[in-house]
Formats: sequence, structure tokens, C-alpha cells
Amino acid sequence: MRKEFNVIIEKDEDGYYVASVPALKGCHTQAKSLDELMERIKEAIELCLEVESVL
Repeated sequence: MRKEFNVIIEKDEDGYYVASVPALKGCHTQAKSLDELMERIKEAIELCLEVESVL
């Protein structure tokens, strides 16, 4: 089953992109490029969903 989440992306003062998922508490990551950020946030979402399923 595929789920969709809103992701907030911002650029910090050091030039890093920061992504967070408001619907998943504590689900966030950062990267230097948008491509890398997208891969990392997908992994972060998967991990957050795994943790939620065992709680």
C-alpha cells in the first residue's frame, strides 16, 4: 500500500536542505543537494513508519 505525505523543505543558513514530515513526529533529514535530500527523506519516512508499526 502506497502512502503519500506532505514534506516541508527549507534551506538553512549553511546551505543545507532540510526536509521534515509534519504528519510523522520526528521524521526529518538534511542534505547538501535536493536529489540527495529526496532519497534521504524517503528512507526517513520508511523508518518512521516501521517504528510506528511496532509501537
